Amino acid sequence: MARFLMQVGFEPIILHEQANQGRTVMEKVEAHGEVGFAVVLLTPDDVGCVKGGTPEPRARQNVLLELGYFLGRLGRAKVCALKSGALEIPSDFAGVVWESMDSNGWKQALGRELETAGYEIDWNKVMRG
Repeated sequence: MARFLMQVGFEPIILHEQANQGRTVMEKVEAHGEVGFAVVLLTPDDVGCVKGGTPEPRARQNVLLELGYFLGRLGRAKVCALKSGALEIPSDFAGVVWESMDSNGWKQALGRELETAGYEIDWNKVMRG
C-alpha cells in the first residue's frame, strides 16, 4: 500500500514506523493525524464474537478505533477503508461502501476516491502501480 501511494505521488505516514516517544497509540494517531486523506486497512488479524458466539475473523480493535477517529476528523469522503479477506465488518460501518483488496481493482478504486476527494491523480502511474 505504501509503495503504491508513493508511486502515485503521495507521502504515506505509516503509524507503526513512527517513533513511540512513550505515547499511547491514540496519542501517535493524533500526533500524525494532520493529513488530508486516510487509508485504513481492515485485515483479519483478530478473532471475536458476541458472548457465547462463534469466534470469527475481524480487524484488530485498534484499527477500528483509528478508522472511527479519521471518519470523525476528516469525514467519510476522505477516508478509504480497504478490506482484505473474510472478516466481520462492524455493524455501524456495514452500510458504508468499502473496497476489497482481494482483487486487483483496489488501486483504481483508491485512485477514484483520492481524485474525488480533490487530489490530482496520474492514471498512468495508477495503472502501472
